[in-house]
Amino acid sequence: MDFDRDAVLTSFLAESQEGLDSMEQSLLAMESASGGPELLHEIFRTAHTIKGNATALQFDDLKSFAHATEDLLDALREQNREVSADLITLLLRAVDETRALVKACANETPRLTPEQQQLRKQMADQVTVLSGKIPASHPGEGQSAGGKTEVATEASAPTLRASIDKLDRMLNLTSEIVIVQGRLHRLIDKLDGDFGREILEVQAEAERLFRDLQDEVMGVRMVPIGSVLRQAVRSVRDLANAHSKLARVEVTGGEVEVDTTVLERVKDALLHMVRNAIDHGIEAPPIRKKRGKHPCGLIKVSAAQVGGSVVLRLEDDGAGLSRTKILQKAKQMGLFVDAGPSSDSELYQVLFRPGFSTAESVTDLSGRGVGLDVVRRNIEALHGTVDIGSEEGKGTIVTIRLPLTVAIIDGFSVVAGNDTFVVPQEHVIECTELTAAHRQPGSSGILNLRGKALPYIRLREVFGSSEEVPDRENVVVVKVGEFRAGIAVDQLLGGMQAVIKPLGKIFRGISGIAGSTILPDGRVGLIIDVPDLLQGMMQSNWQPQVGYQTTQ
Repeated sequence: MDFDRDAVLTSFLAESQEGLDSMEQSLLAMESASGGPELLHEIFRTAHTIKGNATALQFDDLKSFAHATEDLLDALREQNREVSADLITLLLRAVDETRALVKACANETPRLTPEQQQLRKQMADQVTVLSGKIPASHPGEGQSAGGKTEVATEASAPTLRASIDKLDRMLNLTSEIVIVQGRLHRLIDKLDGDFGREILEVQAEAERLFRDLQDEVMGVRMVPIGSVLRQAVRSVRDLANAHSKLARVEVTGGEVEVDTTVLERVKDALLHMVRNAIDHGIEAPPIRKKRGKHPCGLIKVSAAQVGGSVVLRLEDDGAGLSRTKILQKAKQMGLFVDAGPSSDSELYQVLFRPGFSTAESVTDLSGRGVGLDVVRRNIEALHGTVDIGSEEGKGTIVTIRLPLTVAIIDGFSVVAGNDTFVVPQEHVIECTELTAAHRQPGSSGILNLRGKALPYIRLREVFGSSEEVPDRENVVVVKVGEFRAGIAVDQLLGGMQAVIKPLGKIFRGISGIAGSTILPDGRVGLIIDVPDLLQGMMQSNWQPQVGYQTTQ
């Protein structure tokens, strides 16, 4: 059979990256004494597999580098002793450089850089120290018993790798089929007699099958978030070592599954949170001892599914936030000049402003005013929210709430003017009605909702509808973080499942709109960006123009 190099290369790239991720996590587990000798054997097998596969594909420099890594791991296995932190660091560097070499294999035959050659020599020197002799080459490396090169594989459950674009296309197709089925259902429903009822029964069964298919496609897109959470372990280790600090990480909730798109986009946000925790949170060991703390700081990273959302929390036991410093810096930027913040939560929101930093000097981690603004930008792009809580001297908690998927949402459809909008269900608290005495023109008002003031805004006037105000209006009560507000609409249509489709280029960037969807009747509906809409209310010179009314 002919050797399909492209197919083998594709498999090699994917399997090697997975193996290197596993090696990294196993090395970190060894350092924290949470794994036994079997971890070292597992790491060795991965290095051996990469070496054999590189030999089969004639990537000689990668083979040579992986061989040096394998020799060091083999020497450690023979010694059967605890691996030092310095050796863990050396092996982690080897993982990083192997990852770079494997990535380069996609486009060219990689060559070792001078730094990689030096690292290879360092590993060889360590083998000499451990074993007292220069390691010999392994006979027949990269060959099977039959003498032919082959790409090694591990026995596991059958899997199939598919591109995100293909999964997106599959989801769009299944969703559009469901929409067409709904339109067909309404047409069949108009037929009279037994024949019409029989067709309707078959149609209902077809709808159920198509919805099951849609759920299966969505399930394929869902992946455990643990891979992203575990990256925090490596980041904390490297950053803490580089800044003479001690820190350890506890990770929980890695089994929670999210859409693969969410997983890819949350990586940068998590990295920025970890960097802030190390730089601004965790104190140096001498300072922690003076404060009666353990010299090694603790960072807890967790994930939990709450309804249709995933909640990420990063908690540290460091110095916490200085309310005085933050308020002072905020006033220098022209904020809270006339009136102070109503709560710590409101004050901490300024940390997300571009250019905001309380660092007294510029370091490789902070002082440039970038970081948390990137976090919020990435999170809001996923239609999520981020909040900060802190107690000075005790620590800080950053909470990120994200939808499980950005491809499909549970929504609540409403009508304003001649248009239909979809409000994401995760923000909807309840619905109430405006009384006849308060339906005069005006874009905003205040409701007394069971004794609490609730600001609201008319959706029809936000988007410039020229239609007359209807005889009856409803208010959808929504919540983002701790802020509640109302969105006045003409009509409530009820719940629906909406597949999010991007807006055209000329409509992108419109405030208050997160995307579009195809409605059951085939028309296009707009999805409301609730956080953006409410943020506009808070930041504008919003004044109630409609009288204060009481709603039970």
